[in-house]
Amino acid sequence: MSGSILDQRKILAVDDEKDVLDVLEEEITSSCVGCAIDKATSYAEALKLLQSGAYDLIILDIMGVRGFDLLDIAVKKNLRAVMLTAHALSPENLKRAYDTGARAYLPKERLKDIVPFLEDALKYDFESGWKRSYEALRDTFTTLWGRDWDKLEKVTGVKLPPGWSGN
Repeated sequence: MSGSILDQRKILAVDDEKDVLDVLEEEITSSCVGCAIDKATSYAEALKLLQSGAYDLIILDIMGVRGFDLLDIAVKKNLRAVMLTAHALSPENLKRAYDTGARAYLPKERLKDIVPFLEDALKYDFESGWKRSYEALRDTFTTLWGRDWDKLEKVTGVKLPPGWSGN
C-alpha cells in the first residue's frame, strides 16, 4: 500500500444511511494507514462531534442530516469538507456547495472513488481542488443533467464558477 495524504488523518463522516457510512469507512481505511473515522447518522450527533473533536476532513451528506448547516459550521472552524449526495444531486446544489466552501461535491454513485476526491480536498487549494473535481465528474454530471447542464445560468440563474462551463 503506497502512502496517502489521508494516512494518520482524522475524518468525520455524516450520513443518515448507516450502510453508506460503512462503505465510506471500508473505502477509506482500505486505502489509508492509520486513518481514524468517526461516524454520525444525525445532525445532533454530528454537531456534538464537530464541537468536541478536531478533524482533518469532514464528509457530509446533504439530506437527512442538514448537510449544508453542518458545512457552514465546518467552514467557520476552518475545516475542509466535501459534500456527498444522491437525492439532492443538482446543478443548484453543486453551486451552493461551492459557494458555501465545500471542497468537492460527489454523487453517491461514485462512492467507490471517494479516496482520490478526499486526497484532492486536502492536497489542493480551493480553486485547484474544485477544478480537479469538476474535470473528474464532468461526464457524470453530463449524463445526469444533460449535455448543456453547465450552461444552465440562462434557465435557472445558477452561475457556475469561471472555467466550469463549456463556453
